[in-house]
Amino acid sequence: MASRYSAEDARASEPAPGALKRVERDGESDLVAVEEPLEIRIGGEPIAVTMRTPGHDEELAAGFLHGEGLIDGPLKVGLTDDLAANTVEVHGKLARPVPARRFYTTSSCGVCGKGALEEVAVHCSPLAPGPRVPRALLAELPDRLVQPGFSRTGGLHATGLFDEAGELICVREDVGRHNAMDKVVGWAALAGRLPLGGQILCVSGRLSFELVQKAAVAGAPILVGVGAPTSLAVELAGELGLTLCGFARRHTVNVYTDADRVIPPS
Repeated sequence: MASRYSAEDARASEPAPGALKRVERDGESDLVAVEEPLEIRIGGEPIAVTMRTPGHDEELAAGFLHGEGLIDGPLKVGLTDDLAANTVEVHGKLARPVPARRFYTTSSCGVCGKGALEEVAVHCSPLAPGPRVPRALLAELPDRLVQPGFSRTGGLHATGLFDEAGELICVREDVGRHNAMDKVVGWAALAGRLPLGGQILCVSGRLSFELVQKAAVAGAPILVGVGAPTSLAVELAGELGLTLCGFARRHTVNVYTDADRVIPPS
């Protein structure tokens, strides 16, 4: 399915409509990030509820379903009028039956909605061998993230998709780091740009298991984060052959797995 979003929309310099809310703080006006539930339905049946920041909800639904291995082929995704538009309806071919357990995820956890530990297993195709990227470029990627919502609230995570030259292709913000990743992957899915071989994902926070999982399922061979990786993230990245880079800041970066894709300084 061709994306209805332009390149400028993918790198929006303003927060999505409804992403920020004005509240009172110490007798003054202040902006905070919005957190509301979104229900995802397939064929009219609710299968997931996630706490998210409104905006790019169709992308969030597509990215979530792709990461769970539930979709296969073109999708039709649209908001409904239910629950004040906090519902997304998805029509398309399912790659496997929907699990009997309904998913529920908070903005702080991407896998806490799993009903059983075995459902956390990652199933993805082998990752592309490239690209090979200069170490200095990987260290710079967080500075190239466009984060208009974070700059105004301090309360949003971001995920950016970059090409091998470090050019920003798409960026999304959300109160949930896994939601921001899902929105970028969903944008790529709806634009017919999956898998993400030859491209790089960069996140604004720490690197947890579910972010490695989502990046690998989307086919991205390199994942960069501003923060630290968890032990399970490093273990999973090593098993999948994904290049995992953490503490990307101040012109330095730590490479934890598959350093062959990283070109050292000359």
